[in-house]
Amino acid sequence: MEIRSTTDQDFEVFLDTLHCAFGSFRDTPPEGSEGWWAGYEMDRGLFALADDGRPIGTAGAYSFELTLPGGAVVPAAGVTAVGVLPTHRRQGVLSALMRRQLQDVRERGETLSVLLASEALIYRRFGYGPATYTQRLTVQRRRDDFAPVRARGAAEAAASGSVEVLRRSECTDLLEEIYDRYRRVQPGALSRQHHVWSRGAGHPPISTEPRYIAVHRDADGVPDGYASYVRDRDSTLTVDETIAVDDTVFTALARFLLGHDLVKQVVFKHFPPEHPLRWQLADFRAGEVSDSTDWLWVRLLDVPRALASRGWFSDGELVLDVDDPFLGERNRYLLTVRDGKAECVPTEREPDLTLDVSDLGSVYLGGTAPSTLVRAGHVQAHRPDAAALADALFRAERPAHCLHFF
Repeated sequence: MEIRSTTDQDFEVFLDTLHCAFGSFRDTPPEGSEGWWAGYEMDRGLFALADDGRPIGTAGAYSFELTLPGGAVVPAAGVTAVGVLPTHRRQGVLSALMRRQLQDVRERGETLSVLLASEALIYRRFGYGPATYTQRLTVQRRRDDFAPVRARGAAEAAASGSVEVLRRSECTDLLEEIYDRYRRVQPGALSRQHHVWSRGAGHPPISTEPRYIAVHRDADGVPDGYASYVRDRDSTLTVDETIAVDDTVFTALARFLLGHDLVKQVVFKHFPPEHPLRWQLADFRAGEVSDSTDWLWVRLLDVPRALASRGWFSDGELVLDVDDPFLGERNRYLLTVRDGKAECVPTEREPDLTLDVSDLGSVYLGGTAPSTLVRAGHVQAHRPDAAALADALFRAERPAHCLHFF
């Protein structure tokens, strides 16, 4: 078996091999779109080839930027298009693709890679851990009254903006502008490259499928949020994504959506798990949560650089004993945090926490508490206060969330 890089000339064969691996055929892209596969970067693709030269597996990656706690933005490889033909599974093809891909990511100087896991059991063995979570929120229109607002500042801020309704076809550049502003302040958010928007290479609202776009503007007329939505035949208003630079903008868009006429219920897809909207409703039970699941998985490849890159919100020291069995590496690091900055260096001191690199990926963005993994038996704490200190250190200023599909 050979693993080789792909080129633009391999594009059609790459797509055919990937679809065959999943037993599917290519959909007809919406009018004005080139299909979700139009965003592939073929210089980052990989083929697994059989001895006779036939492709038997694929793997690809997007060149993303990932926003970290504290607002730092770092390059990240977004793993995608991973598939092995049914005739060649359980033969080490996937492991070979993953090992070569991680090598390529390191050679590019990227400290981490991310993915969306089709199956939760597959990717932990390659060092990935679930780091952000998402859910669906369904609100019945007959129970969607908002509770009185006691904080006058929040009420005044919400009333000072405006909402305008546009069609998806009218506002590609505006969507791109607003999303880019949002993702730079949201830990866990990924960039969306211009060619992805221009080619409609993704799910709505990136795709050109017909959607209404509620655009929020602040008191000065500056766009700072949007919601992409469509009303279904059963009178359900489905919201693809709600993008807002802060909670006030999100609330203003939610009020608009929940006030829509001729609608029985409003479904918010990719609703942030810790968002306060349910508490803002007069009837807390009016918001029904479902489809709670993991979303972005993170894999660290350069632990010292990755930990030094993010922001920190408590001071302290931790010695982390990090095991990376897939790459055959095990290292011990002293993490020292002072005034929001971290230094991470090799050490021979006794560890405070022993953990797998996949567990370090899970806590990296602040979306998973280290103490949860200690209680689950994933992480070993070597002193009584180690888990609590790790919780304080790894927390983020804003709950990590990612809603980008890739």
